Amino acid sequence: MKWILVALALALVGAFVVMQRRSVKTTYVNGLPPYTTLPGLEYIVERDCYVFKFKEHSSDWPLLGTRDTVPDLPAEVLASNVGAEFPSVRILDVIHVGDHFRIASVRRDESRTATTVTFEVLLQDEATRKYPRLDVFWIMDHSPEKTGAAPRILAAFAVPLRRD
Repeated sequence: MKWILVALALALVGAFVVMQRRSVKTTYVNGLPPYTTLPGLEYIVERDCYVFKFKEHSSDWPLLGTRDTVPDLPAEVLASNVGAEFPSVRILDVIHVGDHFRIASVRRDESRTATTVTFEVLLQDEATRKYPRLDVFWIMDHSPEKTGAAPRILAAFAVPLRRD
């Protein structure tokens, strides 16, 4: 009987260690100095993109990207690929050139292996969209993060909307 209790205790400790290694701490950092001016900024989409999720790991919000940044996506952005079977991604929707979105919040995800900053955005026509809130991690330039600056959205994918 003692061996069963010891084995059960070891299994529980092992499960706890595995959960801790895979855990991600999510923090919304909108109020920190490099990010305070970002929420509310509006952008115009410059190229068609897929709204997708990876099959292997779950994300809070659907992601936005193309094959240029996510090699698992099809090369050409086609509405006919929505719902089609792909090995590692589920394509949920397509965002087209000219669509507008605004940054809703800045999120930092910390795990044992990496810390990432991403923007959660809201599409302008959110009432008509099945997935109005998106994570734009895959269309961002993360290089400014190395110096403590805020990342930015790649101009090839979206440009700031200027209201003059």
